[in-house]
Amino acid sequence: MEGDCLSCMKYLMFLFNFFIFLGGACLLGLGIWVIVDPTGFREIVAANPLLFTGAYIMLAMGAMLFLLGFLGCCGAIRENKCLLLFFFMFILLIFLAELSAAILAFIFRENLTREFFTKELKKHYQRNNDTDVFSSTWNSVMITFACCGVNGPEDFEAIPHLPHSSSEKATPEACCQRELQSREGMFVNKEDCLKGNEKFQNRQGCYTVILNSFETYVYLAGALAIGVLAIELFAMVFAMCLFRGIQ
Repeated sequence: MEGDCLSCMKYLMFLFNFFIFLGGACLLGLGIWVIVDPTGFREIVAANPLLFTGAYIMLAMGAMLFLLGFLGCCGAIRENKCLLLFFFMFILLIFLAELSAAILAFIFRENLTREFFTKELKKHYQRNNDTDVFSSTWNSVMITFACCGVNGPEDFEAIPHLPHSSSEKATPEACCQRELQSREGMFVNKEDCLKGNEKFQNRQGCYTVILNSFETYVYLAGALAIGVLAIELFAMVFAMCLFRGIQ
């Protein structure tokens, strides 16, 4: 009976680690896609050190889960105590890191409000200054998502230090409509856009556009994160039980 129980534990351990292996492969693939994607995300990631770091953290986490899932599968099938202990310790560290990140994200969630982004935009935005990381990132976001400001073009009218000529409104050229939504895309009518002609401007705020674009994916990512944490927890339990059961 004890042998049957150990055999059951072994195959359950293999199953859980197989899911961790797949999860790591997905994270690894997503991280690579964000970095090399030619449709605009690469510009945003490269311009923002925080996003740049986050993309590589995603790559590292994906590679680590990929490796640990593989080691866990091998440890379970071969009943290797060394591999099982190695797996348990590292999956525990990853579990604690993910849990800490989730807690910090919940605590600092107020920094993702519309008011916060509007305040930061008005404080730091410098129009077409691509040497400034903040401005370059915002310009990339507005071009990629065909949006303007946080709430709309009116956000830039309240920026007193924003340079523009007397013949131009405060709206930056990143808010002007383009035939193709990328930095290489041709303007529909740049001159009239900068003079304030709404017909040639992107009028919708980026906060609403991005929120609508990623709303489904946010819930999906949350559910996936909970699922990954649960799988990791069960995998640690089975790893320790299998470790103690192996003679």
